[in-house]
Amino acid sequence: MGKTVLALDLGTTGNRAIAFDASFRPVAQAYAEFAQHFPRPGWVEHDPFEIWDSLLTCIRLVTRQVDVANIAAVAVTNQRETAVLWDRETGRPVHNAIVWQCRRTAERCAELKARHADEVHRKTGLVIDAYFSATKIAWMLEDVPEARALAEQGRLLFGTVDTWAIWNLTGGRVHATDPSNASRTLLYNIVEGQWDECLVALFGAKGVRLPEVKPSLSVFGTTQREILGREVPIATDLGDQQAALFGQGGFSPQNLKNTYGTGLFLLVNTGTRLALSDQLLTTVAWQKEGQPLQYALEGSVFVGGAAIQWLRDALKLIASASESEAMAQSLHDNEGVYFVPALVGLGAPHWDSTARGTFLGLTRSTRREHLVRAALEAMAYQTRDVVEALPLEVRGELRVLQADGGATANDWLMQFQADILGLPVERSAVAETTALGAAAAAGIAVGLWDEAGFLSRRAVDRVFAPAMPRAKADALHARWREAISRARAWA
Repeated sequence: MGKTVLALDLGTTGNRAIAFDASFRPVAQAYAEFAQHFPRPGWVEHDPFEIWDSLLTCIRLVTRQVDVANIAAVAVTNQRETAVLWDRETGRPVHNAIVWQCRRTAERCAELKARHADEVHRKTGLVIDAYFSATKIAWMLEDVPEARALAEQGRLLFGTVDTWAIWNLTGGRVHATDPSNASRTLLYNIVEGQWDECLVALFGAKGVRLPEVKPSLSVFGTTQREILGREVPIATDLGDQQAALFGQGGFSPQNLKNTYGTGLFLLVNTGTRLALSDQLLTTVAWQKEGQPLQYALEGSVFVGGAAIQWLRDALKLIASASESEAMAQSLHDNEGVYFVPALVGLGAPHWDSTARGTFLGLTRSTRREHLVRAALEAMAYQTRDVVEALPLEVRGELRVLQADGGATANDWLMQFQADILGLPVERSAVAETTALGAAAAAGIAVGLWDEAGFLSRRAVDRVFAPAMPRAKADALHARWREAISRARAWA
């Protein structure tokens, strides 16, 4: 058996393939973006075929750099909640994938929330929100004639992006997901560990064939021979944030991780204890074969690094994300300028789909540097909002914030985050911790290494210690909370 694991990380703006060796070093990697479609304000879609083609491109680029005979396992990790519906017989999607950021079903969610919030929360650990998959499925069934027709014939398959990828990787032989992804659909009962027919009926998803739920760390099937030159086991499937938690060694409540990607996703492991929260989400962390579900508390912030991408692509204020660090450092302070990045509403802990993006405190002296800095500061403030929403018994155990994701390369942001939180921020030596976690889990599943071996090799790049006086940090955050109040209920 070889000593390399190929991790396939299916993200929101692009896909990545990374081959990790037995020392958990990335030995080859490739990245390819795909198009973002915005058919209406607040609507976000992806082309499922483009997702698959992008993934194949990454796989082919990586396999030119490594000996495919040494690839012992494939791991899949993905953007969660994004819904794909396709024809079981032809493999053709009936509509673009509706992305987790999409708000088209917000009104329907508000109606359901008014009547069924407690019932759904008890079963799923989630709030009823357009973020999750269930109402996306219902929308396609109602608005895409082909979808309803195929559902009536028993041919309509549902999957989040992991399921779509596994279906294609296996040549249509496997229609499956894992509990970490299933738990983000609003259709999976995390208490009983299975799809819930009552929830399926409630959300209007009847007639759709749901994927088999297999343990996260288990063999889902094998890849088609033509993809890697031979059949290779797909040995892990994890939602991206759960994979990042695994990659950070987040196996106990002392471990708090935050991923700075398109959104911000803070998770803390609660083990086999299912802890419900009024402001945060309770989610499945993962499941090992033959073992019970492991749970986590999560704060999902919809817009993190996406705000910097928006400043770059839509407003043209910067040419690249890397410019933001120097621009923030060039200012002595924020001069009272705040940005609430509610570009698709607000997620945890506010859950306000009617909030909208807002700049406050602008004056004639405001320059683009202030706007860019405000977008960076917003990531730190939103993270503190989520940490303060954690149950007191969990917050009391926290010692450090483990940070990963592309935006962690920004030293200024990491220091500001430590200052605002009053906690050290530990930056992973591997920025792509999501892919690392998936690869580590797959290696465990096929017996390449064990959990202790992975933890012993986990590396830290740098620790940022708090330096700002607490009174100043608290004052900045209090002003941010006032800015949040001005952005809410705008739509």
